[in-house]
Amino acid sequence: MPHLVLGTGNRKKGRELAALLAPVGLTLSTLADEPRALEIEETGESFAANALLKASGQAHHLGRWVLGEDSGLAVDALDGAPGIYSARYSGPEATDEANNRKLLEALAGIPTEKRAARYICHMTLCDPSGVVRAESEGVCRGRILPEPRGSHGFGYDPLFEVIEYHRSFGQLGPRAKAVLSHRAGATRGLLPHLIFLVDSGAWCD
Repeated sequence: MPHLVLGTGNRKKGRELAALLAPVGLTLSTLADEPRALEIEETGESFAANALLKASGQAHHLGRWVLGEDSGLAVDALDGAPGIYSARYSGPEATDEANNRKLLEALAGIPTEKRAARYICHMTLCDPSGVVRAESEGVCRGRILPEPRGSHGFGYDPLFEVIEYHRSFGQLGPRAKAVLSHRAGATRGLLPHLIFLVDSGAWCD
């Protein structure tokens, strides 16, 4: 079966991506499974730029197809922060709990109705030579709750309320997130390209 390296060392994100990509029928691994994987410095100024850095650099180095993904949270009241710094918002040794705590501190005094936010995910697929073969972006709009709710997901999920459902991603769980999330949206945009590359015979490791 064709093999694809998911350009993340985050096991939770890897499992989420694997479930979303299941219809393509690929053999998947993450960077945590690749001993030769590089440490890519995320120096881009956008999600798209960072996804490209991850995908192209790893693909060329490993000689494999790599799906680079960069995602994060943009809060309107914070002028788009934490944005591309979402994973390390509270510092170099950031944890989900510390990032959530800092976000709540930054929004202290701002009413819930003015806490509009959006999750953004950009995906870039590169072939073994590092050439971009497909890209996609997904956005999920919601708002930031005054306190965490639910224990599902990771990152800012317990604070991110999907307004139409009156629930956070932490409460909705993985099945709902697999339909509604920014990562799900980006994957849906990428699936036709992946299927075409596999079915056409263009996918060669």
